[in-house]
Amino acid sequence: MSPVGQSGGPSNGVSLLFEKGSPGRSGAYLPAPDPGKGLRDLLPAAHLRPVPPRLPEVDELGVVRHFTELSRLNFSIDGNFYPLGSCTMKYNPRINEEAAALPGFAALHPFQPEEEAQGSLELMHLLERHLAEIGGMDATTLQPAAGAQGELTGLMLIKAHHKDRGEPGRTEVLIPDSAHGTNPASCTLCGYKTVTVKSTSDGGVDLDDLKRKLGAKTAAMMITNPSTLGLFEERIEEIAAIVHGAGAQMYMDGANMNALLGRARPGDFGIDVMHFNLHKTFSTPHGGGGPGSGPVACRKHLEPYLPVPRIVRDGERFRFDSTHPKSIGRVKSFWGNHGMHVRAYAYIRHHGAEGLRQVSAGAVLNANYLLARMRGAYQIPYDRTCMHEFVLSGNRQKKQGLRTLDIAKRLLDFGFHPPTIYFPLIVPECLMIEPTETENRETLDAFADAMLRIAEECKSDPEKVHRAPHTMPVKRLDEVRAAKQPVLRWHPPPPAER
Repeated sequence: MSPVGQSGGPSNGVSLLFEKGSPGRSGAYLPAPDPGKGLRDLLPAAHLRPVPPRLPEVDELGVVRHFTELSRLNFSIDGNFYPLGSCTMKYNPRINEEAAALPGFAALHPFQPEEEAQGSLELMHLLERHLAEIGGMDATTLQPAAGAQGELTGLMLIKAHHKDRGEPGRTEVLIPDSAHGTNPASCTLCGYKTVTVKSTSDGGVDLDDLKRKLGAKTAAMMITNPSTLGLFEERIEEIAAIVHGAGAQMYMDGANMNALLGRARPGDFGIDVMHFNLHKTFSTPHGGGGPGSGPVACRKHLEPYLPVPRIVRDGERFRFDSTHPKSIGRVKSFWGNHGMHVRAYAYIRHHGAEGLRQVSAGAVLNANYLLARMRGAYQIPYDRTCMHEFVLSGNRQKKQGLRTLDIAKRLLDFGFHPPTIYFPLIVPECLMIEPTETENRETLDAFADAMLRIAEECKSDPEKVHRAPHTMPVKRLDEVRAAKQPVLRWHPPPPAER
C-alpha cells in the first residue's frame, strides 16, 4: 500500500488504488449469470452482503500503472547502490535464477520418489562437499532455513556433543560484544546463558577478559570472523587454543565468509562448527526475495549429531539416510530450501576456485577504497585495514547537532540506500558500510562523493541535513506515532469530503 497520512489518505502525491478509477469501471467483463443460477439463488441469505464490497473500480491499465508506480518507490539492488553493512546486499546473477527456475528443480515436489530426484540429490550432495571444502570442514547439512537457524543448529550439535561426553553442566557461551544480535538469541533458544567478552581498542577480542570468563561451565565461544566491525581477528588461533584448552568448542558465525573465500578456511584456524549465509556469500536472494538458507558445516567429531536425513551416495545413486542414532533430528521440514541450493551451487561452479578468490579480493578492495575516501570526513573508530566492510562514527557530526540517522536520511536524496546504522552497538553513532564485490568504481565514487558532500553540509547547512530527505515521496515520519497508531486500512472519506 502506498504511504498514507493521518486520515488514511495520501501524504505524498501518490494516490491509493481505492482513490483511483470511476464507478462501474472494470478490467474484467463477466457474462451475466443464467436465471436461477446467481449467487443469491445458491447461497443462504445470511451469507450474502447487503451491499457490494467497496473495492477499487479501475481498469487493467490503471492497475498496471499503479503498481508500477509503487515499484519505482522501492530501493533495490537492481536500481540502487545498497551498502547495507553486515547484510551483504549484492547483485544476484540472473543465470543462477534461470538455473533455479528449470522445471526439473522448480517443479520438484518434496514427496517426489528418490529415483525421480537423482539430479537434485546429486546437486545437494556436491554442494555439501563444496561448502565443507570452502570452510575447511568435514561434513555439511543443508537443512537450516536461515543463518539464525543455522546458528541454533550448530549450538545444538555442540550441546549434544557435551551431553554425549558426560558434561551437561556446560551451560554458558562466550560472545564478543560486537556480535550479531542473533547470536545471543540463538544461545537462549538452545538453553544456554550468554557471557559477553569485551573488545580491545583495536577491535579484537580481549584475551584477558576471555580467560577470566572461560571456565568449566563454558560450552563454546561464538565468534564472527571477520567481525561485525569488518576486522579480521588476528589472534583467532590463540583464541581457539585457549577455548579448546578449557574443553569448549569454537562456533563461527559465517555471515562474513564473503571476505575469506579462497583466502582462509575457518576449520584451519580452529573453528569446530559454522554456518554459511548463502545470500551473503553465494549470491542467493536476500530477505523478501528468499526464502533463506543457512547450511551448517562441522568437523568430524560433531558430524554424528548433524540433522537427518543425510544425503549419501551408493555407487551412482543418491538417497536419504536417517540411520544416525546420535543425530539432533530434523531442524526443518523436508530437505531445506532447494531453490537456494541450486543458486549457490551454480554460483560456486561458475566461479571455480580462482573465481571465488577474486570475489573476496574484490569485496576487500572495494571496502578499503571507500574507507580511504572517507578518512578525514568521518571518525574512523578502528583505523586498520578492513575486510569486506567497515564502520564509521558520526560523533563529529553529533557535535554539530546532527545524528547518524540524519546522515542516512540525507543519503536517500542522492539515490543511495543508507548503510546499516547504530550497529554494532559498541560504536557510538555507527555507520556500517559494505560495498560488496559487485559494485564498480564509478558507483563507489558516486557514493563517496555523496558522503563527503553530506559531511560538508553538516557544517555549512545542518538544517538541510536534519530535515532530509527532500526528494522522497515520504519525508520524516513520527515513528513513535506510526508504531502506536498505525494506519493499516483505507477508510472512505465522509460524504461531505467527497
